[in-house]
Amino acid sequence: MEIVNLGGALQDLNGWRLTDIADDERPSFVFPARTLEQGDRVRVYTNEVHPESGGFSFQWGLAVWNNSDPDRAGLFDQAGKLVSTMSYGDPPGCP
Repeated sequence: MEIVNLGGALQDLNGWRLTDIADDERPSFVFPARTLEQGDRVRVYTNEVHPESGGFSFQWGLAVWNNSDPDRAGLFDQAGKLVSTMSYGDPPGCP
């Protein structure tokens, strides 16, 4: 999963949570201290670590994404507010 700062200011991801909301919010990844400048991106992998793109991983031994139909990812801020979703498997044009 790739997270991109589309806003106009720095964004501190510390405490933000990325989760598979289609599968009872499991697994869930909580970001450590990480700040994204405008346009910066970071990736969170299922069970791999790639330092060149953030170095973050769910450390999950099973498929996280595209294992439900549809499958939905949710990004929550430090306060627990859902700020973004991404869906896999929805027909084109569906939110």
